[in-house]
Amino acid sequence: MTLEILTPDKKVFEGEVTAVTVPGTMGSFQILHDHAPIISTLEDGPVIIKSKTGDNTFIIKGGVVEVLKNKIIVLAEGVA
Repeated sequence: MTLEILTPDKKVFEGEVTAVTVPGTMGSFQILHDHAPIISTLEDGPVIIKSKTGDNTFIIKGGVVEVLKNKIIVLAEGVA
């Protein structure tokens, strides 16, 4: 899967991932390979990225996530 994390200022992350956990408005949820298409609002909190090279975490300031055909786009208001 491909993940992009974007803020109004810059592209924070782009790369291949195996799993992503995001802070949804109704609670955190994980996105895996072949996840159903979804658009969801996000709260302030951690975006946890798992990849073959290791794990990475970004703390976002709310936003939106879109998942479609194994491409994940996180549009965050900001990253701490």
